[in-house]
Amino acid sequence: MEISDHTKNILGLRLPTDPRWVNLTELSLEAILTDHAYCEQKAAVTCISLIQRYADREQLVVQLSPIVTEEWGHFRLVLHELQRRGLKLGRQRKDAYVNRLLAFQQKGGNEEGRLLDQLLTMAMIEARSCERFKRLSEGLTDEYLRNFYRRFMESEAGHYALFIDLAELYISKELVRQRWKEWLEHEVAIMQELEVRGDRIH
Repeated sequence: MEISDHTKNILGLRLPTDPRWVNLTELSLEAILTDHAYCEQKAAVTCISLIQRYADREQLVVQLSPIVTEEWGHFRLVLHELQRRGLKLGRQRKDAYVNRLLAFQQKGGNEEGRLLDQLLTMAMIEARSCERFKRLSEGLTDEYLRNFYRRFMESEAGHYALFIDLAELYISKELVRQRWKEWLEHEVAIMQELEVRGDRIH
C-alpha cells in the first residue's frame, strides 16, 4: 500500500516528549523494558482483534496480518534484552496514556466512525512510540541501547502511516483528516496532564 502525501504531511505530533524523560528511563531500565515489552504484546493483540472484528475488509486483514507477526517479534526482542542484562519481565501496568486515548473513541454512532477511531487510536500510539524511540536512540548513554531503539523507531514510523492509510481506504479522506486533527489536539492535552515517568514508554 502506498503512503499518501497527506499521510506523510500530517503525522507530526504537536508536543515533543519532555527531555527529562530519557534521563529518567536510564534510572528505571528494568521497568521501561518491561513496559515496552507489554506495549509490543498489546499491539499484536489489538491487530488480531481488528482482524477478527473486520474480517470482511480484505485489505485490513492483509495489511495487519504481518504487523501481528512483527509486533510479537518485537516483544521477543525486548524480552531477550531483559534476559541478556539479567533483568526480569515485571508485571503489566496500567497504561494511563492508552486508556485516555480509548476514552476519546466514539462509542456510539455507525460502524464507520468506530472503525475510524480504532485505526486512529493505533496510529496515535504508534506515532508517539516512534517519537519516544527516537528520543531513546539519541539520548541514552548506552550505545547498544541507542542502536536497539533506533531499529524500533524505524519500524514504528511505518506502522503509524499504515493505520492512517487504512482509514483513508475505507473512510473519506476529508473525514479522516478532520478527525486526525482532533486526535492530535486531544493527545496534547493528555501529554500535558500526565506525569513524566521513566518507567513508562507512554
